[in-house]
Amino acid sequence: MANSEKDALAIAFARTLDNIPWCEDYEKMISGVLYNAQAPELAGGRFRARKLVHRYNNYFPEDATRDSLADEREVMLRQMMGRIGRQPFMEPPINVDYGCNIVIGDNFYSNFGLIILDVALVRIGSRVMFGPNVSIYAATHETGVQSRRDELEYGKAVTIGNDCWIGGNVTIVAGVNIGKGCTIGAGSVVTKDIPDWSVAIGSPAKVVKKVDPVPDI
Repeated sequence: MANSEKDALAIAFARTLDNIPWCEDYEKMISGVLYNAQAPELAGGRFRARKLVHRYNNYFPEDATRDSLADEREVMLRQMMGRIGRQPFMEPPINVDYGCNIVIGDNFYSNFGLIILDVALVRIGSRVMFGPNVSIYAATHETGVQSRRDELEYGKAVTIGNDCWIGGNVTIVAGVNIGKGCTIGAGSVVTKDIPDWSVAIGSPAKVVKKVDPVPDI
């Protein structure tokens, strides 16, 4: 269900990020309130993201070395994302809605085919690994038909803690929080929160065992 009021904390956090298409509907969007995705500022933000994603996914100079390509791709990611930590490595292709609503910690790795629909804040911790074709859907719609006819939608934030491994072809839906130290088995659909130090598999994903905690870094 969509929220009825804007989220002051989410808006304050977004003000610390880069590349934000500020407008009234942006504030509604990251607050989980019904909003108009066709607002000019939001349409412009998505267009900007498409250009950056296209460049990232197709950039491979003939004279590139492994190190030079990694460095140049990191520059592109910093132009695209709201904030990203040290030593990110994201295999192309990737696809995002805005990019600016994505916050990633240090030493992040994603394999081929990552999709993040970041109409709400998507926060990913440090030392997180994604298998191929991981999808994060922070975007959603009401089940009532009229709001969809009116081209309204809303989002719910997604959070993934430190030291997580998200297997290939995992789908994470709007509003989910995955705790630190978790493993999500390949092909799972995560529809509810997963507590710290858990292994979860299935559709919908359910915790099947716990792992030993390790100290925070």
